[in-house]
Amino acid sequence: MKNIEKAWKEIIYSSGDHPLDINALRGIAESKFAAIVLKNFLDENILDTTIQIIQRNLERAIVTQYSNGSLTTIGSYLAKDLNQPDKYFREAQANSSLFPMQFDISIYVRQKLQHIFNLHSLKIAQEPDGRTYAPFIVRIHSDGIMNPLHNDNIMRDAKSTDLLVAKLKYQLSCIICIQECDNGGNLRHYMKSWNPDDEQYKIKNGIGYDYEVVKEKPCFVFKPKVSDIYLINPTNYHEIDRVSGQTRITVGFFIGFFDDDFKNGIVWS
Repeated sequence: MKNIEKAWKEIIYSSGDHPLDINALRGIAESKFAAIVLKNFLDENILDTTIQIIQRNLERAIVTQYSNGSLTTIGSYLAKDLNQPDKYFREAQANSSLFPMQFDISIYVRQKLQHIFNLHSLKIAQEPDGRTYAPFIVRIHSDGIMNPLHNDNIMRDAKSTDLLVAKLKYQLSCIICIQECDNGGNLRHYMKSWNPDDEQYKIKNGIGYDYEVVKEKPCFVFKPKVSDIYLINPTNYHEIDRVSGQTRITVGFFIGFFDDDFKNGIVWS
């Protein structure tokens, strides 16, 4: 177990480093690495503008309550509306213009990712009928808020639908740290992917899973700093520690690939 834990670490990549290749993406998709952390890619201008825009639009935030927690978000996320996709696509269209084009941090980061990983394309997902997915979600963790242990797996959750994302082979998650909290707010990412037997540990009428599901599994702990961009495999179990002090704010989106080439990706939230 100790040897496995030593291997369950992040790749740190800084602006100016030689571009990574698809083996880095494949590495987190196959859980060989815990995360890829990108440093020094966001200048103060785009960060300041992003936080100002988010603060001006806090009235658009939606709080989703669960028996064991809550999620506060600005924007649309498919997992919440899988049983009513038309509603999701309408809201995705309405929320896609939160950031002005010249200060859209999601576009800026997608362009950076395409260059860093030498991707042929990284586009917002779109259904054959033209319905366009949400390009990002803003997540707001205020003082006292945490995210319970969970996983994100659109291939599983959308399996009964005819949605494009149900046909993906790999799902990654990209998170951009816009504002860090004073204490807590750590990402805890476990070297354990979901399997059907895990449903016995699902919390009834709540969100997430009991800790028994990740018992004795290696765990990567990471406290994001402002301007950090990090990628993980969200089909692994992960959680956010309780936040203390200043609100933790991130912008995020999922990245999907349909094959092992890791050359043409789609994004959605």
